[in-house]
Amino acid sequence: MTVNITNRQDVEAVIREQVVSTIFQDAPKQSVFMGLARKLPNMTSKQTRIRVLDFLPTAYWVNGDTGMKQTTRQAWDDVYLTAGELAVIAPIPEAVLDDAEFDIMGEIIPRVNEAIGQRVDSAIIFGANRPAEWQNDIITLARQAGNNVADTQNKDLYDKLLGEGGVFNKVEEDGYMVNGCLASLGMRAKLRGIRAADGSLIFKSDMQGPTQYALDGAPMYFPTNGSYDKSVAQMVAGDFKQAVYAIRQDITVKILDQGVIQDPITKEIVYNLAQQDMIALRVVFRMGWALPNPATRIDENRVGCPFAYLEPLTPHTAQTVTFTVKDGSSGDAKPVKGARLDVNGAKLVTDESGTAVFYLRDGRYPVKATKKGYRSVTDDIYVTGAAVTKDIVLVSTETSNAPHTKE
Repeated sequence: MTVNITNRQDVEAVIREQVVSTIFQDAPKQSVFMGLARKLPNMTSKQTRIRVLDFLPTAYWVNGDTGMKQTTRQAWDDVYLTAGELAVIAPIPEAVLDDAEFDIMGEIIPRVNEAIGQRVDSAIIFGANRPAEWQNDIITLARQAGNNVADTQNKDLYDKLLGEGGVFNKVEEDGYMVNGCLASLGMRAKLRGIRAADGSLIFKSDMQGPTQYALDGAPMYFPTNGSYDKSVAQMVAGDFKQAVYAIRQDITVKILDQGVIQDPITKEIVYNLAQQDMIALRVVFRMGWALPNPATRIDENRVGCPFAYLEPLTPHTAQTVTFTVKDGSSGDAKPVKGARLDVNGAKLVTDESGTAVFYLRDGRYPVKATKKGYRSVTDDIYVTGAAVTKDIVLVSTETSNAPHTKE
């Protein structure tokens, strides 16, 4: 006779649908960044391109009734969101599933969401374990824009956050309004302790509400998923809607009952699923993000940043990377002033000596140098525990018709 059973494939189908739905719904809640940033439509491929304004048009006064009207141009730049992959495997002994008096999957899924949120936040904000295909993290971008505020002893905390030259003012000087702040839990005690000259608590009534902290009207969040690195920044503030992210659609969820699980470093076998009567829930999550930073009337060169941060007492250090841009159209190789350098999303303009200085962690960074009237140059820079100097030669479009893409 025919025997019908609920096999593992049937169970996997149900669990797969449940877990995928939960990740889509709960990952933004577990990730503070994904809850604050602007979500774009789900990605349909590994890379998504968005266009941002790169060059603003200019209007001119017309002299007299017969004056000549002048022309202007407007240009756009490509910004790419590339999907980085997060994966997690949760091994479960079958005996535990058989004997459990509660929903094992219901206990695991929130932890999977928490792990995804923690990795997303720490990579985007602090650059921890950042996928190589992603642009620089928010702290690095803010640092390049000069939006880091030192925790000096001669200024009180109120001035460092809200005063002239403070964290909020840094964001505002670049043409943005702060709509969110992130800080470690330890910052709450510092904020509660700020007092006026008469000893009264400044933030007693207007900062701490029944459900949420707010600073100058901007909500504050204190991540508890382990993502916040207080050794890098005491507080991060900015216009989070300027940051965008998209989730790749091909999330895969699979229940494994065969094979082995190895330690990724030592390659030693940790679990043998078949031999140890175990199953493993494997979840793969892919997403990309970007900080487009379009040109504005306040920041036409796109060298500003909609984020700023308060440094710890001992500032986090990075390696100094000095670029010198020279004119290769003639034999004297004069320095090029006003060339824009884009180092994986961080932008600076060269000074009169053709120099721009970046502060970068160890790693490989794509570099693009551009200036009107010159052919753009793309290259890579490698930072390995020491200061780096790099010369870039730009060639005038009038002196060379050959493509020039790399030095």
